[in-house]
Amino acid sequence: MSLAVRLEGLSVRYGATPVLDRTDLELPAGSFTALLGPSGCGKSTVLGAVAGFVHPATGQVTAGSRPVRGPGPDRGVVFQHYALFPWRTARGNVEFALKRLGLPRAERRRRALEALAEVGLADGTDKYPAQLSGGMQQRVALARALAAEPEVLLMDEPFGALDALTRTRMQHLLRELWQRRGTTVLFVTHDIDEALALAQRVVVLGGSPGRVLADHTVPDGAPDPDLRSLIARHLGSD
Repeated sequence: MSLAVRLEGLSVRYGATPVLDRTDLELPAGSFTALLGPSGCGKSTVLGAVAGFVHPATGQVTAGSRPVRGPGPDRGVVFQHYALFPWRTARGNVEFALKRLGLPRAERRRRALEALAEVGLADGTDKYPAQLSGGMQQRVALARALAAEPEVLLMDEPFGALDALTRTRMQHLLRELWQRRGTTVLFVTHDIDEALALAQRVVVLGGSPGRVLADHTVPDGAPDPDLRSLIARHLGSD
């Protein structure tokens, strides 16, 4: 399941401060887009607007044919910080997030177990966060989002706090999940190599207020050093 997402003339202000300026962006259904840029350029603001956490000053965001007015189950969010309840097991954390959908207890349990198995935690469902590594806790956070069966998956630097090896493993897992599910993914990062390893497309954001500087299709196969250099120049020129 997937939805197309469209930003049309999106501007955002925090108080009197403009943080995003008249941004247009279209994410086709089932696509994987990385939003790349330095800190403070508005990447998380774009993601927050799509999630429904941030309200535009001008313009609009649509998911499918519906304007985004606030958070909804069609859009799942994974943050850098896991935000797990320490007193709940992995399964309990995922089940608790499903309560907002009004699902029966048996359905919540089924979805939680399936999502945890999908992210490789079938043997860790009854463990508490303190018993899990950072990578495992992030798998729980990913399972929590996936269990709601969202049509759009929004990820805000979800692997930024992980060590290099665990980060690579999580990138492979995410790519496999996306290929299997076909969910529309918007992935925020400041790491060029991560963007190129994961996404079909890299949108470079920069400036203050933020704006789109470049939009590149990522070719299949081996990494393209010329594309990496070009993106690096876009970031350096801001």
